[in-house]
Parts: sequence; C-alpha cells; structure tokens
Amino acid sequence: MKRANFGSKIGVVLASAGSAVGLGNVWRFPYETGQNGGAAFILIYLGCVLLLGMPIMISEFIIGRHSQANTTGAYKFLAPNTHWKWLGFWGVMTGFLILSYYSVVAGWTLEYVMEALLNGFTGKIPSDFEASFVSFSQNPWRPLLWLAFFLLLTHFIIIKGVEKGIERSSKIMMPMLFLIIVMLVFCSLSLDGSEKGLEFLLKPDFSKVTSGTFLGAMGQAFFSLSLGMGCLCTYASYFNKNTNLTKTAFSVAGIDTVIAVLAGLIIFPAAFSVGIEPDKGASLVFITLPNVFQSAFGDVPVLAYVFSLMFYLLLALAALTSTISLHEVATAYLHEEFGFSRKKAAWCVTGCCLFLGVLCSLSLGVFQWFKIAGFTFFDLFDFVTAKLMLPLGGLFIAIFAGWFLDKKIVKDEMMTGGGVSVRLFMAYRFVLRYFVPVGISAIFLNELGVFS
Repeated sequence: MKRANFGSKIGVVLASAGSAVGLGNVWRFPYETGQNGGAAFILIYLGCVLLLGMPIMISEFIIGRHSQANTTGAYKFLAPNTHWKWLGFWGVMTGFLILSYYSVVAGWTLEYVMEALLNGFTGKIPSDFEASFVSFSQNPWRPLLWLAFFLLLTHFIIIKGVEKGIERSSKIMMPMLFLIIVMLVFCSLSLDGSEKGLEFLLKPDFSKVTSGTFLGAMGQAFFSLSLGMGCLCTYASYFNKNTNLTKTAFSVAGIDTVIAVLAGLIIFPAAFSVGIEPDKGASLVFITLPNVFQSAFGDVPVLAYVFSLMFYLLLALAALTSTISLHEVATAYLHEEFGFSRKKAAWCVTGCCLFLGVLCSLSLGVFQWFKIAGFTFFDLFDFVTAKLMLPLGGLFIAIFAGWFLDKKIVKDEMMTGGGVSVRLFMAYRFVLRYFVPVGISAIFLNELGVFS
C-alpha cells in the first residue's frame, strides 16, 4: 500500500508549523521575554533556536522521511535489532501523555470562546474572573464536556487522513490563526498607553540576563518547536523526496517565532494600557486577560466583545493544531505497528486519551485530594512529560542522529530537494554531536532544580 504524503510544499510547512504553534506561544513566550530582558531574551532565544532547536528538528525530519514510518517504526528501520526502537516508543508515549492533559486545557479555551460569544465577560470585576475560572476548572462535569468535544474534533480530522484531514485543516486554520493574531495586534497597539507594554516586551535590558536566562531561552526553544515528542518525525514520514528539509525547518521555526512575538504584541500593550503587569500560567490566559480586555475596551463594548471572542478563538485554533499532531503520532503507531485500520487506531487513541484526560481534569477538583508523590494527575503528567520525557527524548535523538545514524544517510537527506552546502552540513553535524547534547543536558538539570 502506497504511503500517504502531504500534497504540497505549503501543506508541509503549515502542518509542521501547526504542530509547533500552541498555547505556549501565546502566554509562555511573551512572559519569558518580558521577565528576562525583553529584546535581549529574544536574541538569545533566536540563537538557541538556531543552535539547539534547528539541528534537532532537521534530525527528526531526516529520521522520519528516510524511514517513511511512524516514530517507532523509523528507529526499527534505521537501527534494526537494537534498543533504539525504544526511543521511538518513548516519543509515542510522550506525545500521547501530553495529548491527554493538554486536551483538558484546550477544552477550557472552548468554554471561554462560548463565554465570550455570549458576552459573559461584561460587567465583571477582577475577583469575578478568578472566582469564575476556579469554579469552572473544579466543576465535575463542564470541563469534561469540553474535553470530549475537543478530542472528538481532533479525532474527526485525524480519521480523514494525511492530505484530506491534517493538511487541509492546516491550510485553513493556520492562515485564520495568523489573520486573527495580526488583527488583535493592531487593536492592542492602538490603545492609549500601549507603548509601555511595547517597551516592556521589546526594549533590551541586559541587566536581567543571567545564566538562568540562557537556560530559559533554550528550554523555550526546545518546547516551543515540539521537539522530542514524535510529532515532527511522524509528519516528516509524510514528506515527499522533493521537500527541502533544511528550508522547511527554517520556515517552521520562523512561523513559530513570529507568532510567539506577535502574541506578546497583543498581551503586553493591552495589559499595560490598563496598568496591569500580567503574570504567567493559566491565571494570565483565563483570569488576567479577560479583565484586561474589558478594562481596555470598556468605553467601546463592541470592541471588548470582538477582541475577547477573537482572542479565545485564536487560543482554540492554536491548541487544535497541536492536538492534531499529537494525536497523529499515536494513531500512526497503532495503524502501522499493529495493523489497525486508521479509524480503529484513532478511536483507540481518542478513547484512551479521554479516559486519562478525565482523570487529569477531575484531579483539579473532586479528586484533588488524591496525589502521587505530591502531584495531582494533571500536575504529574505535566511534570513527567515537560521536565523528564521531552528533554531526554531530545537528548537521545541528538545522540542517535549525530553518533549512530550513518553519515551518508544524513548527508543524502539534507542534500535532497535543493540541498545545503558542505560547510553548512559540517556545521550542523558538529553542533548536533557536541553542542546540542550539552545544551539539552543543561536544560534537563536546570528543570530538575540542580542549578537553583
């Protein structure tokens, strides 16, 4: 049976970029930038993308396209009869676990889309927004309905296949996402006092740059580009031989970074225009920002309504492009390794993720008393994937591609579809073998608190 492929170059770029663009772009990147020297952090981040993120991304592309297989099958093909197959399985499990708890938060975005659509933010004071979010997130059934709805929405895109499902949805959602974010940036920058937020975000403040800033930038680059969770490797298996892997990687990283910076241009000017310095996490997206939007556009209720609705629609679209890629990792694994039909594989993934997602959601409310090693289910999934599985997965990908994989395979894949110069190839290989393992090890140890 002929393996599915993306049908166009733009489909390759938009689908891969959609995998990388997610909720973290909208709040984590702007916050990290603002708290770590503004433009100084952005420059360090860009350096980390080039020196850390790009080599890993290209490596995942090489592994996926050359093998033309799911993440586990790729390592079986490239390193038969070795233990490297477990690295592929590690990526599948990472993506699966992330999808399980990420879908809970993704469901929250739909609740806020609906509340914005029904004009539910009007007339609330700051304490109301906090009470509303706590009440909703701890509710035993409302978050579960949105979780199920979001997973089913992802599911029905997946079962349509690579070209008619993943690629077609990416061609619709990514331009929509970009259009919405540009419109929101324009509205935010038009507010009185927005220049303070712009200065906070983009003015270099090197006094805030520490060793922790470099580690934070490397961590943001790593997680923002969806490295080490099987998504890029799986998508690359659908690339055709005319795809230039290096150009595609640069395009994906560029789109991901631009959207993250534009998100900062929405959040900080709007927040500072009403004298609020936003903090991070769920409190920023679901508590602080609804208050900001109502305060900033209070004199023009129609603008407050439109801005809020568009922002949460943006969040939902960003979340959906990520859940599609995470779902596809596990679906392709079951489809190819166990011979399941695509539909059956997708239902297995959706059903299992729904079960784990219910546990994660309820752990924020009625089951919050039940903890494992001091973690609720939700926090445990977040900690294990973000601080253990992702860094270790990326580290071993670098070791595999830099030290184990046949140099000729790596060179041939990089030279296909337009290719790169010999100097660039040698630079990539040097950075992959030496700099990347050290950088990822530093991230890993920092996340575990070794340097604190």
